[in-house]
Amino acid sequence: MTQTVTRSGTEATTQTRADGVRGKGLGGNSVGLLGSAVIGVSTVAPVYCLTSTLGSTAGEVGVQMPAVFLAGFLPMLLVAFAYRELNKAVPDCGTSFTWTVKAFGPHVGWMCGWGLVIATVIVLSNLAGVATSYFWLLAGEITGSDEIAALDGNKAVHILTCLALIAAATAISYRGMTTTKGVQYALVALQLVVLAVFVALALQKARSGSFSGHLDFSWSWLNPFEVKSFAAFSAGLSLSIFMYWGWDACLTANEETVGSERTPGRAALVAMVVLVGSYLTTGVAAQMAVGAGTDGLGLANPETSDNVFAALAGPVMGGALGVLLFLAVLASAAASLQTTFIPVARTVLAMATYEALPPSYARVHERFRTPGRATLVAGAATAVFYTVMTLVSEHVLVDTIYALGLMICFYYALTAFACAWYFRDVLTRSVRDAVFKGLFPVLGGLLLTAVFGKTLYDMWDPAYGSGSAVLGVGSVFVIGVGLLLLGLVLMAAMRRRSQAFFRGEVLTTRTPALVVQD
Repeated sequence: MTQTVTRSGTEATTQTRADGVRGKGLGGNSVGLLGSAVIGVSTVAPVYCLTSTLGSTAGEVGVQMPAVFLAGFLPMLLVAFAYRELNKAVPDCGTSFTWTVKAFGPHVGWMCGWGLVIATVIVLSNLAGVATSYFWLLAGEITGSDEIAALDGNKAVHILTCLALIAAATAISYRGMTTTKGVQYALVALQLVVLAVFVALALQKARSGSFSGHLDFSWSWLNPFEVKSFAAFSAGLSLSIFMYWGWDACLTANEETVGSERTPGRAALVAMVVLVGSYLTTGVAAQMAVGAGTDGLGLANPETSDNVFAALAGPVMGGALGVLLFLAVLASAAASLQTTFIPVARTVLAMATYEALPPSYARVHERFRTPGRATLVAGAATAVFYTVMTLVSEHVLVDTIYALGLMICFYYALTAFACAWYFRDVLTRSVRDAVFKGLFPVLGGLLLTAVFGKTLYDMWDPAYGSGSAVLGVGSVFVIGVGLLLLGLVLMAAMRRRSQAFFRGEVLTTRTPALVVQD
């Protein structure tokens, strides 16, 4: 079955399967297993995540910080199996949106897509701000000028630099997966090499006892049951889950990947292994070198916990190599800024292709074979959002970032449950199907649902986030729930324009036998 759609002013014919899944006109076979895994790692931004959460996690759970990293890895790994199985059956760039539509219907699917889109826009804004700050911090380190480093504090300079970085990232993503892949190889390699050097030097410092807070390694650090309280564990777990978010970017590029049914799922698992390995080795090495206390260079020192690598770069790596660590954080944020456009643009493209959004967003660039309009709109939305939030209230910007965890748990959990429901008729076909299509996804979904509920409860307290409140309710709660409710409002508006989609006539919920066969 074929259909004719308009793309960049030209007519293109794409295939529509019996279950309603449509081709988008993207450039196929552009990325292999390695490139796909690199995109997954890059989107997570491991060096940036480590510098911003090592200290915070240690402050919550002490020396059990590596155990919490492992605990956060578990639900993400279980959800990754759900993504892998769904991708085998329905390799569609809409991923969570498409799969939840096919499992639960158009309304749940639309909200799942909204959760992914709004979470990504928030992250893009945050990454742009971080990359800007580290750009001027690195410039100050290289030139030895405190005045240059202080330019980041100039709001006009900060915003202009941020907009320039967003424009550059948008341009690279606009030009296609081949360009994206080439840039990412260099940036991810830099991150992993610098992390390896940091780990080696930190272990050397630990053995020599260079810092007063150094500790000897203990296997108990990997035992989550030794965390002192459930409240501390749940707080640390929320931070840990955020550290793994973004690996699914390699799945949203499935229609552009060699072997679209299997390669993206394998790449996601490879990316997860690389991430957990990087987090554990870096966390353990840093803790051995300086300890998890609140004094001096201790990871939980509130004066440095928000940016651990800025405090440890010089003492652990020395002056020249320390600059490399600053460069790695900048590269991490910049690389993630660029690849994070992949999931949002392709989700919007899929939603438009299936008539869940206006058809203009379904246009694919004739030359680059990318979702051109969706990418440009995502870049513009990020620029406007960050500029407005920075000018109006930095507290609101901070609280919006804190609300991010709610969106992540929301759409990941829905996707995990969608896997089990979509494959419900074949779960008894084999032990493998029961485990990977049913048990693992349900467990992952339940764990993330529990984190969602706990986060929602914590957000009610005005002390959560910046400390701001609206009528006595924490502003993080108001923002998080408000963004989800905004999705309901937009869905209601689209329902009037796209009646066929919301009647289930465009993307069906049927599960043909050919789809569920491996």
